Amino acid sequence: MGRVSTEPAPTPVPAPRSTDDAAVLTRSRAELAAVLADAPGPRAVVMTMGALHEGHFDLVREAARRVGPVGTVVVTIFVNPLQFAPTEDLDSYPRDLEGDLAGLTRTLTGADGALSAGRLVVFAPTPEVIYPAGQPAVRIDPGPVATVLEGRTRPTHFAGVCQVVLTLMHLTSPRWALFGRKDAQQLAIIEAMVRDLAVPLEIVPVGIRRESDGLAMSSRNAYLSPEQRGQALALSRALQAGRDAAAQAAGTSPDPAAIRLAALACLEAADGVEIDYVALVDPDGFEDLTDAGLGLPRRAAAREGVGEGLPAVGLLAVAARVGTTRLIDNTLIDLRP
Repeated sequence: MGRVSTEPAPTPVPAPRSTDDAAVLTRSRAELAAVLADAPGPRAVVMTMGALHEGHFDLVREAARRVGPVGTVVVTIFVNPLQFAPTEDLDSYPRDLEGDLAGLTRTLTGADGALSAGRLVVFAPTPEVIYPAGQPAVRIDPGPVATVLEGRTRPTHFAGVCQVVLTLMHLTSPRWALFGRKDAQQLAIIEAMVRDLAVPLEIVPVGIRRESDGLAMSSRNAYLSPEQRGQALALSRALQAGRDAAAQAAGTSPDPAAIRLAALACLEAADGVEIDYVALVDPDGFEDLTDAGLGLPRRAAAREGVGEGLPAVGLLAVAARVGTTRLIDNTLIDLRP
């Protein structure tokens, strides 16, 4: 005789909401699983915290290009509490789900009114959906790269990022996961996590989208006053100063210290900018290429590169506050002769 359950019946799951003929909004794990079970073709995921801008839409366009007209693009919109420290802007972080849905549909809708992907699925869960037991009992260690630069200023940030990214990878089961190069340290950590934990998908980096004046697009740009927005241009000018310093080394290997100091001097001369760091590091292992003590210590083991064991490309990364808004930016620097 079967056991009679004394547990309450599960709460019925509402049907996913269609935002048009091909885009579907899901809010629960069950809704997402049901939609993806019938989703066509190959699948790509773009993970966001919402307040979407053209930088996010570049990721979505690349996702659609990869899956093609018979595939599925999944966009997750979730402001992850685990990656915010108590003093950070979790409560005030911009949120505009309806605007995000409209922007996503507009981005993928062609002149003929059809989506460029077979289906657009948006997953916009609450924290209770992502972390049904509350604080997760099992945590992801993001490794040594998470201890420098952004990790030094925000020591719990990357553990929270890895926690939600791995969870969303499991829930969406994509072939490709697309991430922006603006969050270069996050990208490196996620690539390492996927490699070391044998997650069966491919990470696709997508370039930084900038405003016409050079400011890197960010949801946090909305916090800036008109005056502060002008001051924030110092970050992209500092990166250009670093590129210029590298270009001056015609016929010889660029001097990493000179590149960093050129960028630093540009930021130091700017009004209204409080510098957090200016660093030149290996873009994969985040080893400090200038011995400034900002990245990880350089390994003694020889590896393919140029100069005195330098990689062919370095990452020039800057972080600063303009008013109360903390901004980051970066660029790749060619270190070959």
